[in-house]
Parts: sequence; structure tokens; C-alpha cells
Amino acid sequence: MINVALPKGRLGEKAYETLAAAGYDCPAILEKNRKLTFENAANGVRYFWVKPSDVSIYVERGAADVGIAGKDILLEYSPDVYELLDLKIGACRMCVAGPEDFYDETDRTLRVATKFPHIAAGYYESKSRDIDIIHLNGSIELAPILGLSDVIVDIVETGKTLAENHLAPLETIVDISARLISNKVSYQFKYQEILRMRQALERNL
Repeated sequence: MINVALPKGRLGEKAYETLAAAGYDCPAILEKNRKLTFENAANGVRYFWVKPSDVSIYVERGAADVGIAGKDILLEYSPDVYELLDLKIGACRMCVAGPEDFYDETDRTLRVATKFPHIAAGYYESKSRDIDIIHLNGSIELAPILGLSDVIVDIVETGKTLAENHLAPLETIVDISARLISNKVSYQFKYQEILRMRQALERNL
């Protein structure tokens, strides 16, 4: 039995559809109930839903053998897991965004609001730019509007929210998509099962 951590929400639903199409369907997961785990013994798979940012923790700690996590989570938290496959779903970009007419005055510290402090710090360190990171958990777009920050570092999918608030993507840091990740010990002890799952997913991309 392979234990699979799925991220709650739209990405997880897409991920499950991808897994089901690859032969790992589990009808119980579609039922309206309050169950926390769902399994299909015939397919040798057990699923559970977790908060997207927690998927890598469940996998790293061995509570899940594999999981589906966004590349943003992997870059931000650097979990000790194997990244096995780019599933090509949940595609978006990690961007620097700010006012449409923003000009970076490099002689002063740049104020950057973000939910991803490690990604932001690494990006600006590579540019040798002095920054002040403001770690926020929500409504990041509000920060430059209210003068809390000069720019933000955040995930951009369509850019619609930015445009509606007179903000624009200024630089792309990295492209993001969902990845199949594996616990390192599970990868040794359940190698054939995990390899079979990865190959089945790869054939359906």
C-alpha cells in the first residue's frame, strides 16, 4: 500500500484526477463524508488530504510515502525528499510584482513583502540587492498599495488580481508546477511500487 498525501483544494483535485487516470483511482475519496483517509486495496493506494504547505512535512517524516507538492513549497522549505516528476499541473510563476510604474532606486534598501521569505532572500542575494523582508501570510497585494512595501514576491497565475489593483509582474523568479515527491526511506523499501506509480503518471502526461 502506498500512502499518498494530497494538497487540499484545486491543485489536489487535479492531482487526484491525474493519479486516477494513471490507474490509481479511489472511489471513496469522491464521497461526501468526513473521513480523513481513503483507500483502494485493489490498487494498493491510500490517500489523505492535508494543507498544501504540509504535504512535504508528511512525506519527509514518513507519514506519507509520496505526495504532490508545488515547486514553490519545495523551494521555500527545502524538505529532505526526492523530487520524482514534474506533473505539469498547477502551472504558475513566482514573480516580483509592484506598481505598474515602479522604478527601483538601488541606493536604498528595497522593502519586499512575501509569504516566501527564503525564495525572496535567495533571489535578491543572487542580485546582490539589499532588502528588508516583510513576512506576511495573506493579502500580499495590499502591502505596496498601502506603502508597507515597495514590491512583493508572490505566485502569479493569471495576473488578474495584480491588474485590478494597478500592480504588475516585474520579474519572473521561477516557473512553478506540481511535483511528485517521495520519502527517501520509502523510496528504498517500496521502490518498485513507487517507480510503477511514477512511470504510470509519466505515461499520462
